[in-house]
Amino acid sequence: MHLLLAQPGEVTDGSEAVELGQSPADVVVISAADTELAALAEARSTAETPPPLRLASLMHLTHPMSVDLYLDQTACKSRLVIARVLGGEGYWAYGLEQFSARLAAAGVAFAALPGDDKPDQSLLRASTVSDADWHALWAYFVEGGPENMANLLEYARHILDPDLPTAPAARPLLRAGVYWPGAGTADLATARAGWRDPDAPVVPIVFYRALVQGAGLHPVNRLVRACMGEGLNPLPIFVASLKDPISAATLETLFAEAPPAVIINATSFAVSSPQTGYQGTPLDASGVPVFQAIFSGGTEETWREGLNGLSARDIAMNVALPEIDGRILSRAVSFKGEAFFDEATECPIATYRAEGTRIAFTAKLAANWAQLSQTPAADKRVAIVLANYPNKDGRLANGVGLDT
Repeated sequence: MHLLLAQPGEVTDGSEAVELGQSPADVVVISAADTELAALAEARSTAETPPPLRLASLMHLTHPMSVDLYLDQTACKSRLVIARVLGGEGYWAYGLEQFSARLAAAGVAFAALPGDDKPDQSLLRASTVSDADWHALWAYFVEGGPENMANLLEYARHILDPDLPTAPAARPLLRAGVYWPGAGTADLATARAGWRDPDAPVVPIVFYRALVQGAGLHPVNRLVRACMGEGLNPLPIFVASLKDPISAATLETLFAEAPPAVIINATSFAVSSPQTGYQGTPLDASGVPVFQAIFSGGTEETWREGLNGLSARDIAMNVALPEIDGRILSRAVSFKGEAFFDEATECPIATYRAEGTRIAFTAKLAANWAQLSQTPAADKRVAIVLANYPNKDGRLANGVGLDT
């Protein structure tokens, strides 16, 4: 069997073995979330005394041979291995079995943590760290964010050397709130202080909390700058989900205090149900257009060179389903791929990277619609565009399954 070189941001199906080629280190962290790996790499780079660290994607450790190689070359020669097992024991059965058994035999501490915020007793049983350490490490990941990732590394040092002071417990991150570049989680006053013209149209930029938890804010920061360049007042807001009651209430409060002219939304899926019909979303109360900005899960190279543009997964999550909520497609404004190879952790770091021309298009589109909203009705020119398939003229605008 041949081996493949691991590629950043790549999701494999486990049909081919992957060799990561990493040397051992005191601490090894394995996660399926690129944003977590990026956040840990950043935390290590800014820490005063970080432990020697290796980072690896769980997506590259799905093939049994990949698991065996990584244990032989890296994990069994390290001191502490932390694995975020997305999907639980059933998803990573061989890996969990081998890591648990072989690390225990090698005397390497092992923490198998849930990949989400739901407890998993099977992963706790497979771990060899104490229950207190297991829950502490898991909490850092569940809350996320730069501070928690830095404290996770400090806590890992404490596990390896109990004489060292322990790190502060995980600090909860709001379910939803305002973000501002350079300030992190903030409030409306912070955003207003960054606006150039307090009377300019307000454009909320709604995105997932996971980008704040990890290190995926590059496209958000670029959207903020581009909107300000168009004379708009951007209001970046992170949410756990549009279906989350706390997130919905946060949006309602912020929109009441800073009424939007248009909204740029970067969350996926739909809130409304195709079965029960359109029911409205937390973005609709303001009655303004909602533009869908796509943070693609694929690489820019694949998008540019492929014949189909976005992948089927991106189209379903970020185009077709959001249309059920009445969102208007703008552009794919960022893609996932290698930002850099982190020599210190021997890991290619993949994260969202903005595509400048498409960021600029989306900001300009928002500015045009904001201007249109302030144009008197008598000065507006309205066009109705109808489809005309190449058949009988009597069927003009019939569409497919549509009632024009």
